Amino acid sequence: MHRKLLVAGFAAAALVLAGCSSDSDGDAAETTAETTAETTAETAEEVEAETTDIEEVEEELADEVTSDEEAAAGPTTDDSDCAAEENICIGLVTDTGKVDDKSFNQAAWEGTLTAADTTGGFAKYIETVDPKDYANNIGQFAAANYDTIVTVGFLMAEATIAAATEYPDIDFIGVDQFQGEAVPNLAGLVFREDHAGYAAGYLAGLMTQTNKIGTALGTDTVPPVKLFGEGFKAGAIAANPEAEVTLVYHEPNNAFGDPEWGAAESRKQLDQGADVIFAAGGATGNGGLIEIAKDPGAGTTVFCIGVDVDQFFTVPQAAPCLITSAEKKLVAGTDALVRASVAGEMAGGNFVGPTGLAPYHDTAAAVPDDVKAAVDEVLAGLEDGSIDTGCPACLDN
Repeated sequence: MHRKLLVAGFAAAALVLAGCSSDSDGDAAETTAETTAETTAETAEEVEAETTDIEEVEEELADEVTSDEEAAAGPTTDDSDCAAEENICIGLVTDTGKVDDKSFNQAAWEGTLTAADTTGGFAKYIETVDPKDYANNIGQFAAANYDTIVTVGFLMAEATIAAATEYPDIDFIGVDQFQGEAVPNLAGLVFREDHAGYAAGYLAGLMTQTNKIGTALGTDTVPPVKLFGEGFKAGAIAANPEAEVTLVYHEPNNAFGDPEWGAAESRKQLDQGADVIFAAGGATGNGGLIEIAKDPGAGTTVFCIGVDVDQFFTVPQAAPCLITSAEKKLVAGTDALVRASVAGEMAGGNFVGPTGLAPYHDTAAAVPDDVKAAVDEVLAGLEDGSIDTGCPACLDN
C-alpha cells in the first residue's frame, strides 16, 4: 500500500558507521565530522550488536511493493500535485558535487530513479551549489509536498534532521548519515567503508612489487573517507607487513571537486615508486585514476583502485589501470529504502548497505589466482566478523 495510506511497519534498525559524502568545506565540515566521529566511537558496541541489512529490507518489501504497483492508478509524471494520494513524488538533494559525479551522488540518484521506475513514482533532483543552501533545497521539495526526500552526504545530516522534524509526514533518507537518535521518519543509509577499504588494501598489499602503496583521498574531516583510508592501510599491511602505505588527504576546501589535485598527487606518488594507488574522493579521486591510467605500466606494473561504485563503468578512462573499486552498494541501498518509503514500510533508524570489491575486469589476467583466492577469503572474513579492521577506533588516530 502507498505510504500515504499505511503506517510504517519496520522495527528501527541498528546503529552503524557513518557514510562517505560528497564534500563541503570550512568550519561546518570540521565540526560535523568531529561530532559524528565521537558518536560513532561511543556507539561501536551497539553497531556490532544491532544490524539490519538492506537485503533483508528488500525481502520484506517484495510482496508489498508488488501489490502497491498493482493498486496504483498509473505512474506519476510530474510534481504538479504531489499532495494527491495517488501520486508518488521522490526528491533528491545532492551535496556540493554534481549529480553526474560518476561516483557518490550519481549512484544515489540512480538508486532513486530505479525505485521511482519500480513504484511508478516521479523523481527529481536539486544540485547543491553551496552548503548554506542545504536547508533551502530540502525545503523546496517539502513545500511541494513530496512524499520522500533523499539527501546525499554526511555533511547534510544536520539539515536533514531539522527538516524531518519540521515535516513529520514526509519520509527522509539520509545517505551516509548516521542517526544517533532515531527520528521516526528519517532513515540513515550507512556503510562499513573500512571493510571495503581493508579488502582493497589487502589486494594492493599482495599486488605491489615495489612495496610502495599510495593514495589520493578526499578530506579526512569526513569520517567515512578516513574509514576508507585507514581500512585500506590496515588491509595492505595485513597482507604485506613490508609495504609502505602513504595516506594523503586533500584539505577540506573543495576536497571532492579537485581532479587536478588528484592527478598531481597520484603522479607524484608514481614518481616516488608507488605502483598501486587508491584514488578515492569523487571528482578528485577520478582525476587520480585517469592520471594513473596514462602511465606506461598501467595494468601490468602499475595499478589503481577506485571507490564507491564500480568505476570501470563510470570512469572508463581508468580501465587500463583499474584493478578493482572499493564499493558501497549505493544504488541498491538507496533503491531499497526509497521503495520501503513508498510502501509505507520505512522506520527511523540506521540501515546498513553492503560493501565489497568490484570485479577485476580488464586487469583480471594480471592478478594471480592465489591472490584472488586470498582476497576472497578476506572478504568472507570481513562479512562473518572474523577479521577486525581496527575501526571505528581508527577515527581517533
